[in-house]
Amino acid sequence: MASKPPAGDPVQDAPQVAAPQHAAAGLPAIGHTLRVAQQQMGVGRTARTLMKVNQKDGFDCPGCAWPEGDKRHVAEFCENGAKAVAEEATLRRVTPDFFAAHPLSDLANRSGYWLGQQGRITQPMYLPEGAERYEAVTWERAFAIIAEELRALGSPDEALFYTSGRTSNEAAFLLQLFAREFGTNNLPDCSNMCHESSGSALTETIGVGKGSVSLEDLHQADLIIVAGQNPGTNHPRMLSALEQAKASGAKIISVNPLPEAGLERFKNPQTPRGMLKGTALNDLFLQIRIGGDQALFRLLNKLILQTAGAVDETFVREHTEGFEDFAAAARAADWDATLAATGLGREEIEQALRMVLDSRRTIVCWAMGLTQHKHSVATIREVVNFLLLRGNIGRPGAGVCPVRGHSNVQGDRTMGIFERPAPAFLDALEKEFGFAPPRHHGLDVVRSIAALRDGKAKVFFAMGGNFVAASPDTEVTEAAMRRARLTVHVSTKLNRSHAVTGRRALILPTLGRTDKDIQGGRRQVVTVEDSMGMVHASRGNLTPASPHLLSEPAIVARLARAVLGPSSTTPWEDFEKDYSTIRDRIARVVPGFEDFNAKIARPGGFTLPHGPRDERRFPTATGKAHFTAAPVEYPEVPEGRLLLQTLRSHDQYNTTVYGLDDRYRGIKGGRRVVLVNPDDARELGLADGSYADLVGEWKDGVERRAPGFRVVHYPTARGCAAAYYPETNVLVPLDSTADTSNTPASKSVIVRLEQSPTV
Repeated sequence: MASKPPAGDPVQDAPQVAAPQHAAAGLPAIGHTLRVAQQQMGVGRTARTLMKVNQKDGFDCPGCAWPEGDKRHVAEFCENGAKAVAEEATLRRVTPDFFAAHPLSDLANRSGYWLGQQGRITQPMYLPEGAERYEAVTWERAFAIIAEELRALGSPDEALFYTSGRTSNEAAFLLQLFAREFGTNNLPDCSNMCHESSGSALTETIGVGKGSVSLEDLHQADLIIVAGQNPGTNHPRMLSALEQAKASGAKIISVNPLPEAGLERFKNPQTPRGMLKGTALNDLFLQIRIGGDQALFRLLNKLILQTAGAVDETFVREHTEGFEDFAAAARAADWDATLAATGLGREEIEQALRMVLDSRRTIVCWAMGLTQHKHSVATIREVVNFLLLRGNIGRPGAGVCPVRGHSNVQGDRTMGIFERPAPAFLDALEKEFGFAPPRHHGLDVVRSIAALRDGKAKVFFAMGGNFVAASPDTEVTEAAMRRARLTVHVSTKLNRSHAVTGRRALILPTLGRTDKDIQGGRRQVVTVEDSMGMVHASRGNLTPASPHLLSEPAIVARLARAVLGPSSTTPWEDFEKDYSTIRDRIARVVPGFEDFNAKIARPGGFTLPHGPRDERRFPTATGKAHFTAAPVEYPEVPEGRLLLQTLRSHDQYNTTVYGLDDRYRGIKGGRRVVLVNPDDARELGLADGSYADLVGEWKDGVERRAPGFRVVHYPTARGCAAAYYPETNVLVPLDSTADTSNTPASKSVIVRLEQSPTV
């Protein structure tokens, strides 16, 4: 039987701390999965729902974007995926009575954990100007309010249309179509805050802003380097792929400031041996200083150049350009400077080099640990240099593998959710729909917040997500949102963004991945694209949480009709009734989606074309892959300060907090902890168990403070610290971003720790 949500917010400031674990998954993961699922769904609903996760005739997990192979397990989900499904398929409900009992001031003082535990929102809710409580509203009135505000704008560019990575391809395509027909390219999305650096670097160097490997490539690799990524918590099903690669003889190097249990040993819950003993994954752990990755790969490139026969000269000659400038920069790499930047020992780097030279097929995987620094784009370009040198793009078992976080974040970008669309995409859109889309660039996430802050943007519309909690510089972001005339969130559940509103606010409740979607008397399917360019159908199997919910495509279609009126010749009503008509249009606008409906009818879907991977064809301006030669950068930290990275706990997915434990790191019952190397802590006079305020230091001189964090002596790299977001997003300055991509630099925040009283 499902349990009721917590009535009060649990105390989070006195966590219990034990030693970190050295293995992931296994029996504890199974037990925790079943316990959480039963609490949210009850026994019978748990079985019916989880057996459909990631199945060919089921629904795509609303969690991470890791792909599935052709052969599926009966239980094709991980612990954190099950948590995501359980919270969406929960039997708990947030009705108008809940909002009557909880004024906005109460919601604003609740934790994200408490808000998320309350359950599914059942009706559209409206917060009038000056009101203290949300009230129920009809869908017709909700769309009329949005239309009124949008039509009153001085320019379409005063509106912002944000997209979360949970949004389906069909809904994303409709949202960008509506926004552009309305007249703006202001389409910020969650990619702006995570893998924008990957897309920027890869588009410049290989011509495609996506990864170049498949699941089968991982299984065939000789060497897999996992840099700045924690698969055990953030992409647990990736551990199965790494285990299979190891069984085929692959070696694995992990590069991370923190040791992570999932890369030490994986106890595969799908097999008896896995549950009992598990598989050691790491062959070499390089405990790098935060932000030292570019320096590491630059030195490895120098050493490869110095090794006779190590460079794939035929590949370099036939498929690349810029080699001489790159080689000159690489040869100038300095051992002492690299050791200082990375914190590594010479023997560790030499061991890594031997493994690189022994490998004919190498893959580099990465996530936020590489993408959220000032020099992230240059770092990822250096990773590409590393792979190009030995011909490791465009052959089986080799390539680039940026591991996306949210389940359709890559698909949303493919569908045109981008503030800087390619001219060819806009040309295709204009040809298909007969209107002239705007050609000037729109605003990304950071620039959207600045526009709200400065009064240049007045309406904020979010298709999913938790924008306020996910964004940097929390106080600035919240003040900016409160300046808006109207904030609108399409949501399944409550989160912090519903409590930080413009003068007026709407919550529009929508179907989730697990819900049946019936339109025009027919069951509909939506599609998603995984982290490796596979597109497949998703079909929910549950009766929706309320008869008052609308699907995301229906919400966009009805909004477009309310705003654009009869002047629009786009068949919005047809799109709402039959999603196959949306896919017919996608097929004519987006390359690779020809015969879209026929392709998704095949079990497992289809793979999008990828020139570098498929035929070593690089769609750059010159038709070749580009070596680059950026100066090496790394964060320099003043004496007495630490370099902080923000990260997730194991009981968390993005900004959604499922619980208050971080099992693998030994944290229980709280989130306000800061992980500090014991030697650094002793030098700073911080005992294990003491409490400290984290105070950010940035060139603008503004004090950004996160108070009351329990100090945990932890085996981090020297000079580095770690703490959970969104609690520490307050420390990330809005203007501290990656060059080129403008991604918030959330993984390299200079902080000082000031002792605070025990909470």
